[in-house]
Amino acid sequence: MPYPDGSAQLTAALDAASRDWRVFPLVPGDKRPAISDWETRATTDPDRITRSWSVAAYNIGISTGPSGLIVIDLDKPKHPGDTPPAAWAKHGVTDGADALAVLCESHGQPVPADTYTVRTWSGGTHLYFLAPEGEPLRNTAGDSARGLGWKVDTRAWGGLVVGAGSTFAGYPYEVTRHDPVAPLPSWLAELLRPAPLPPQTPITVALTGRGRRTAFLRSAVNGEVERVTGSAEHQHNDALFIAAVALGQLVAGGELSEADVTGWLLTAALQVGQGEREARRTIASGLRTGARRPRTVAA
Repeated sequence: MPYPDGSAQLTAALDAASRDWRVFPLVPGDKRPAISDWETRATTDPDRITRSWSVAAYNIGISTGPSGLIVIDLDKPKHPGDTPPAAWAKHGVTDGADALAVLCESHGQPVPADTYTVRTWSGGTHLYFLAPEGEPLRNTAGDSARGLGWKVDTRAWGGLVVGAGSTFAGYPYEVTRHDPVAPLPSWLAELLRPAPLPPQTPITVALTGRGRRTAFLRSAVNGEVERVTGSAEHQHNDALFIAAVALGQLVAGGELSEADVTGWLLTAALQVGQGEREARRTIASGLRTGARRPRTVAA
């Protein structure tokens, strides 16, 4: 049954799509995706958008990476104990906007406010920028190794933002500046670039035995390791999962040990810059999926 009260969200979703931003439905009144695989299913197709938002008053999700966007999220403290670390507090920082101002001052740069801007439900700010062409930057979180500062997150490949026209906890996301989306300042792009990866070293696949069976297994493992190390910047995790599924079939068939496969794939994932915790989760998930179809190799 259609939800007529979703017309405002539909209009907002179509407006975002008209800017060539890939949108997808979020749970009504929430920030959670209402669909799986949202990064690849996000769309600018007006017909698909209209069909989706005729079902319910979905919030609007914008898949930042495929939309060519970098969104800087200047957040507000959420509770009384949510206070800045001493390094930021000494500068009088009380929220993400303050932290960005301090960062800009330290680099001798103006605050990049002349761009499309959305006020979030909590009173925070989303600053929209065009991502550097051909450079798939990833999300960053707050005061982390590649983050910009306390309460300053960025959303890029692998990320989403809640678009204008949405609501959360009864409060709206509203456009406060209708300026064109500005290019991301080059000095900020430099801060957001990941550190260069260390030189890749060959991954040794140690398999005992000789003959066609061993040769096949060695080739299979090397092929899946190369799938990971040769994957594109924003496809590392997908490649790792596919490799784990393929080798997981051989683990389930008793041809390879789970410990060995995990070690080979984890080394490959670390070489392309994936975090260890995320990589281990992906490998474990792929091995479980592969185990559903055990595979053996003829001697």
